[in-house]
Amino acid sequence: MASESTTFSGTQTRLAGDIAAATRALPSTGAQDEVVELCRDLLMIDSTNRGNGDGFERAAAEYVAAKLADVGLEPTLLESQPGRTSVVTRIEGTDPSRPPLLIHGHLDVVAADPSEWRHHPFGGEEADGCLWGRGAIDMKDMDAMTLAVIRDRARTGRKPPRDLVVAFVADEEAGGPLGAHWLVDHHADLFADCTEAISEVGGFSYTVRDDLRLYLIQTAEKGMAWMKLTARGRAGHGSMLAADNAVTKLVEAVTRIGQHRFPVVLTPTVHQFLDALGDALGIKMDYDDLETTVAKLGGLARMIGATISDTANPTQLNAGHKVNVIPGEATAGVDGRFLPGRQEEFIRQIDELIGPDIQREWVVLDRAVETPFDGPMVDAMAAALRAEDPGARAVPYMLSGGTDAKSFSQLGIRCFGFSPLKLPPDLDFSGMFHGVDERVPTEALRFGTRVLDRFLAAS
Repeated sequence: MASESTTFSGTQTRLAGDIAAATRALPSTGAQDEVVELCRDLLMIDSTNRGNGDGFERAAAEYVAAKLADVGLEPTLLESQPGRTSVVTRIEGTDPSRPPLLIHGHLDVVAADPSEWRHHPFGGEEADGCLWGRGAIDMKDMDAMTLAVIRDRARTGRKPPRDLVVAFVADEEAGGPLGAHWLVDHHADLFADCTEAISEVGGFSYTVRDDLRLYLIQTAEKGMAWMKLTARGRAGHGSMLAADNAVTKLVEAVTRIGQHRFPVVLTPTVHQFLDALGDALGIKMDYDDLETTVAKLGGLARMIGATISDTANPTQLNAGHKVNVIPGEATAGVDGRFLPGRQEEFIRQIDELIGPDIQREWVVLDRAVETPFDGPMVDAMAAALRAEDPGARAVPYMLSGGTDAKSFSQLGIRCFGFSPLKLPPDLDFSGMFHGVDERVPTEALRFGTRVLDRFLAAS
């Protein structure tokens, strides 16, 4: 036991030195010179995931693989089914005794209707200081930053302190059964020795004042409970009396779900975030009226507000084929999200709301994850941010959505959201996820690339 303690202490001392050195050294300019071009190229590749297994990441995967091979790395392309392609490579570090760090990003994007956008969602156009396109912040920006940094490090011979496993995966937008989940189930050996990981939806700034920006590091995310509800009744003519109407049953159940408010529950991550926010704003958080408090957060209110309770939102309705025919079946889709530790209670409440006459079927049921906001990884993130932005303060937060962290955490990997971006105060960052006119500031890409390079030097 004594020798283990000595080894840990020595590791801590060495990592502290790595962090200090990384913050003093200026990152190479090569990565930030290339990142905008890489992001533009990725945005111009239509890798839309339409769900139900319908997607195509092959073109994006081949692009990434070519960029990796170009600097001497050895990418492996893996397909769960034709066209659903992921790319994995391993980069040797200077200390083989340390466990590798996993960097993962997804290549697929959600659908976009060009008629609704100011700039074509797959045009990769640069305007108003931003790159516009589907995936600009979810998450081809991080894909591009990762590519830019590891390409520059390979060209200049700058090895990271420990091995890196880098994965660009398919199917995240449909919950990952053909991407990260499939990789964990069928190729776990590629990631088995990784102990920590970074990926999307964390490390972005929230401006408090000119000299203070909170950078939200994702240390937790809600579980996913996507469900299909089915009601059955007696089919018949629309002009007849119909006491046993499937549509009526379904709508009543969906309305109960949509109008239900789950209880406020504070997890450790959310409590830490709200404490840090209150300290930054110089106010005392009212934990007896959190909904009102969170509503004051402006653009972050929707994202943070969804992390203080479970949620369930009806998203789809389907019934009938003709207006004068009462259908025998009606279905609905509901997007449910539950807090860490709340899965069983969430399911119990959903079943109570829908009642005995409605059949519930899981489309996706996946875990919630949460890891403490501590350790050398967190120290390295905070130091890298401060080195590029003296007004940076790193704080933990919970993501209301889901990421591939759900899959990789099954291997015992501590997962963080760290895709660093310094954002303009007036940019509605959270509103662009799956929204219209998604875009990323080019200067934020360059900033994130510098931060990521410093972080890798220290991690």
